[in-house]
Amino acid sequence: MRRRGPGAEHGGVTETTPGPSLHLPLSQTLSLSQTLSLPQSPFLSLPEVLVLLGAVALLVARWLPPAARRPGTLAAGAVLVPSAIVLGVVGIRWQMLPVLAGAAAVSAFALPPLLRRRTGRPARRARWWLALPGTLACAGLIATGPVAAWAFPVPVFPEPTGDFAVGTRVLQWTDPLRPEGFTADPDDRRTVVAQLWYPARKSPAGVPRAQYLGRTQDEARTVAEALADGVGLPGFLVDGVPRARSRAVVDAPVADGGERFPVVLFSPGSGGVRSQNTAWAEELAGHGYLVAALDHPYDSAVVVVADGRTIRSTTVSSGDRDKDEELAVGWTAVRAADLGFALTQLERLDRGETTDPLTGRLDTGRAAVAGHSLGGAAALQAARRDHRFDAVVDLDGYPHGPTAPALGKPALALTQEITAGTDPRYLPRLTEALDHNTATSYRLTVPGAGHLTFTDGPLYLPPVPSIVGTLGRTESPRTVAAATLAFLDATLRGRPGDPADTLRAYGTVSSSGARGTAAPTP
Repeated sequence: MRRRGPGAEHGGVTETTPGPSLHLPLSQTLSLSQTLSLPQSPFLSLPEVLVLLGAVALLVARWLPPAARRPGTLAAGAVLVPSAIVLGVVGIRWQMLPVLAGAAAVSAFALPPLLRRRTGRPARRARWWLALPGTLACAGLIATGPVAAWAFPVPVFPEPTGDFAVGTRVLQWTDPLRPEGFTADPDDRRTVVAQLWYPARKSPAGVPRAQYLGRTQDEARTVAEALADGVGLPGFLVDGVPRARSRAVVDAPVADGGERFPVVLFSPGSGGVRSQNTAWAEELAGHGYLVAALDHPYDSAVVVVADGRTIRSTTVSSGDRDKDEELAVGWTAVRAADLGFALTQLERLDRGETTDPLTGRLDTGRAAVAGHSLGGAAALQAARRDHRFDAVVDLDGYPHGPTAPALGKPALALTQEITAGTDPRYLPRLTEALDHNTATSYRLTVPGAGHLTFTDGPLYLPPVPSIVGTLGRTESPRTVAAATLAFLDATLRGRPGDPADTLRAYGTVSSSGARGTAAPTP
């Protein structure tokens, strides 16, 4: 990744703050499309709504009484044409192409009669029984647009419910002592990219919110395409995702007061990215936590590093169950080491070894580690190996790697419902990992959850139960974040009472470990 320079001291670390190519001032990174963007619904922006209304009005005008036909067509065109021009400037999403195609087809039949009448020639119109099939076909085309926009929307992130506003920024750290095992260069050293979400002061209403999936829209497009490719989807299907803005503000001033924030480290799923749980991270930060989510180069779907290189995943399944388990154990160990290394860098940051607005505001003595899927397995291993982690949260992750020594930290595992289609090894393996804990472990089974319920996926993927579950776009992020907060508030902040009492509001809870195995409670 980055090579150790001649001046690097043994045990030191190379820290890179994103340079101009990755972290421009907001005024420079706003594209024309963002500058001209208008308030939008979860599915269609205002120009898209106007194009849709114009196309429908043009379609309907064909069937108006003769006296209203011409003014109706002209009014529809007056709405449709300027709105289509605006879309051409800000960027046309693929969902609007069938709407524009339908409007163009209607125009081909609606405009000639008007032009003939203007020249004094008699207008010729198709018989109704010939026009009706064409009208229905165009109506079908136009209707396809909003349906597709509903299935693949620009994600709209929930407003954090905590007392704090949320700031975010990206850091990059290189460990001079750890070789990069994914490359053959003996001088290459392991690098991680971390995105921080932290409690911040409230920003003025007009301040732009952070770009989702990347520091710039170009990076966001690269990440979105890589995520789509990872699940076998054409990249254009998620072209709305790079347009999204989260609720955080880039480089927002840290919240006033002397409060120190507990720290939560996060590892994404296999082929995931650091920002895949942005809604979850922002909710935690709004409640006073510092969340640091990692990109693991060569394992995350794609990572754009400070020197401008784009590093894509090289971790590939072999198709052989035993071989894949061996590979997963190795990848999990690398991720666990990345998480411990990141906590070390946050400790250095808090001590002031690097100049940072968060110096003196991080309570690294109260630290949790979390992850989704393979990241959940890495979180369990990091907590097992590193005594500095006080709690662990596994978001539907299969535990890879050893179950010894005993975990010894409070643990929360959130899982989807176990069905006939679930890997039969999953529940026994998870139960074994939790039962060998000398502290109390909780397993929360969330009814209606799918594997991607525990990510931002429900905000922008089609609401197909097998993919994102049945909780919906609003309830999915709320449930996952609320359950996590209930556990962290109890384990890191010492909130009195048994977390299981709060967790039961979100599903079925079972507990094990220090208090013994308890029967599941609804």
